[in-house]
Amino acid sequence: MLARVWSASLVGIDAVKVGVEVDVAGGLPGIVVVGLPDTAVQESRERVKAALKNAGYAVPMRKIVINLTPADLRKEGPSFDLPISVGILAATEQVNPALLSDYLLLGEVSLDGSLRPIVGVLAIAATARQVGMKGLIVPAGNAREAAVVQGISVYGFQHISEVADFLNEPDRHQPLKLDGQTELRRSRSQSLDLRDVKGQTQARRALEIAAAGGHNLIFVGPPGSGKTMLARRLPGILPPLTFSEALEVTQIHSVAGLLKERGSLMGDRPFRSPHHSASGPSLVGGGSYPRPGEISLAHRGILFLDELTEFKRDVLEFLRQPLEDGHVTISRTKQSVSFPAKFTLVASTNPCPCGYFGDAVQPCTCSPRHREQYWAKLSGPLMDRIDLQVMVSRLKPEEITQQTVGEDSATIQTRVQAARDRALHRFQDDTLRSNAEMQSRHLRQWCQLDETTRNLLENAIRKLGLSARATDRILKVSRTIADLADEETLQAYHVAEAIQYRTIDRMQ
Repeated sequence: MLARVWSASLVGIDAVKVGVEVDVAGGLPGIVVVGLPDTAVQESRERVKAALKNAGYAVPMRKIVINLTPADLRKEGPSFDLPISVGILAATEQVNPALLSDYLLLGEVSLDGSLRPIVGVLAIAATARQVGMKGLIVPAGNAREAAVVQGISVYGFQHISEVADFLNEPDRHQPLKLDGQTELRRSRSQSLDLRDVKGQTQARRALEIAAAGGHNLIFVGPPGSGKTMLARRLPGILPPLTFSEALEVTQIHSVAGLLKERGSLMGDRPFRSPHHSASGPSLVGGGSYPRPGEISLAHRGILFLDELTEFKRDVLEFLRQPLEDGHVTISRTKQSVSFPAKFTLVASTNPCPCGYFGDAVQPCTCSPRHREQYWAKLSGPLMDRIDLQVMVSRLKPEEITQQTVGEDSATIQTRVQAARDRALHRFQDDTLRSNAEMQSRHLRQWCQLDETTRNLLENAIRKLGLSARATDRILKVSRTIADLADEETLQAYHVAEAIQYRTIDRMQ
């Protein structure tokens, strides 16, 4: 007999509906899998055979042919174990096949018949809803993740016998119901607070501007000045993820295998901090069958590069295109996929190899040649794409010993949210979400300058040798500063403050 079961396969961070056709016919006993299966799918033959026997079902001593459609799409991973198992049961009339056309099945099967979680279930659930499937049958460990997608019934089971019981008597089982907003609130955690940071008024102000406008930021200063401490507190002043943003972020982490058995939704904005030994593909994504890299895992959040000048120059150059476009396209011989990468880049570095150039206490021991080689790792085009370049100085002794408490993150987050709301109202006819995403036509419309302000900016361009891109970045930062001050038009002091955040340009 012939049975057809529906499943899905991941392509990038999206999913494609896959048919699992099982034919049981005469011939030498054995299981043959066709349709471009990878090694994990080929190995499912032995897993499925043992699982069905140990679960108390009969495996026919006949030839079983399993065809995965479409035949030109490569099938990866153990998620086809469950649909293959159910297909064999349906073809041998051990379960009722009536519901198989309405449900999409996925899951890894253990040798005792229990179901193990898999990756990418959220993306597959979204695809199942788009193609009109009635429901999804998944391992219990993936049920909450899939159930956040509204408009589709999700059933989570612990054992293959439970799946068979559902197919034979569906009225005995109820789908899992979740409220997405409740799940989002439940999954949020407490962030580090800015009140722990002593002094550093300018750096705190730069963090607030970066959060309000989505601007890229770099801290430059001697060791122990608080650069990393400041950067790690940026998530606490960013607006919380909306439900749609949480779905985007969760889908990427689900495909990357970082969500399995960890919950249903990502409630906090991502904060990714790769080591400086990271390779280019690990940063932007890659592989024979591309998977998301650190910049995609930081989507809608923060990519923190500590000790920026310790990264290899060619690795840093990989960031130029994603910083500009908000996505990265990975092209390989076998396939090409696009991953979202709208992240805020936050970096920190010392001003020289010894770390004390410009320090008021510790003298610098580096020669001008060494400092020049040190900064040569950061190309001009990359630095052009960093809006805020801030010098973080050593704390004074009285600032270290005093038990003063700075402004807390919740208060700053309120101002940041208000500034973002003004920007969203201004961009209501566009798809922009922050000032950092503005293009040239938006700058002409929303960053008009009077004569005094224009002269100020022109003088800064001449003195600092700013490029057109760096000038646009100054205007975007100026627009954010005006939003924080609740002012509609740009004033000279907005632009003057934005120019002050070009520390590295002034150091050259």
